[in-house]
Amino acid sequence: MSVENGVWIMKGLDWDNPYRIRTWEELVNWINEIGFLPLFGNEVEGFSAEEHTAPDFWWSGNRQEDPWEWREIIAASHRVAYGKFFGNKAGFISLDWLPYFVNCRRNGYDFDARWEDGLASRREKKIMDYLTGTDEDGDLTFKDERILSTDLKKKAGFGKGGEKNFPGTITALQMQTYLVIADFQRRVNKKGEAYGMPVSILLTPEALWGYEKVTNAYYETPETSWEKIFTQVRSLYPQAADEEIISVIGKRPA
Repeated sequence: MSVENGVWIMKGLDWDNPYRIRTWEELVNWINEIGFLPLFGNEVEGFSAEEHTAPDFWWSGNRQEDPWEWREIIAASHRVAYGKFFGNKAGFISLDWLPYFVNCRRNGYDFDARWEDGLASRREKKIMDYLTGTDEDGDLTFKDERILSTDLKKKAGFGKGGEKNFPGTITALQMQTYLVIADFQRRVNKKGEAYGMPVSILLTPEALWGYEKVTNAYYETPETSWEKIFTQVRSLYPQAADEEIISVIGKRPA
């Protein structure tokens, strides 16, 4: 997606192109095949869902044909992870590759350890405190409470008279893989009627897939996980420059 002469232009394939992705299931299959995929076009040419779908159907509202609608279906399916993972922008990660992103992006830290070492902000902790807890033995637990992000904002103390920059804070937590978008739902009025645009529901990946699955790459260094991610993109798009790949996947962890 780019701006040309003040007009948004979607990249993509012709309707009759045999390589065009035609359904959300085909998109999930491709994500699982290559490992991870940004939603929109980026510095690495060809490395996005946008560039492999029909541009005319974006934001059409057609549940079967619109990739913008597909992202909601895919997020709710939990067959891959969905969230803002690539340069603060949306994308998908297969469950096989998620542990490498978790190890790399968290730099070896569970959130409570990050907070104890002074590496997390107060705003981030307020959100994570609402989505996590402790059991009777004092061990960390991960809540599977499906509330709209608009409600999470209030419950975590953001908004009028409270903390600022809720959007930026939840984006940072997604980039660090402490949160994913687990679903989208519409608001409901007092009559029980749904209205407005769908709103995201945020959860920890541990709540969806379990701690052991999500942290399965903690045995290796964050740098090793980053190298695997970088090498995967390099193998798929050998024409891309190193700096282009890094702009999408992020810098090597320090």
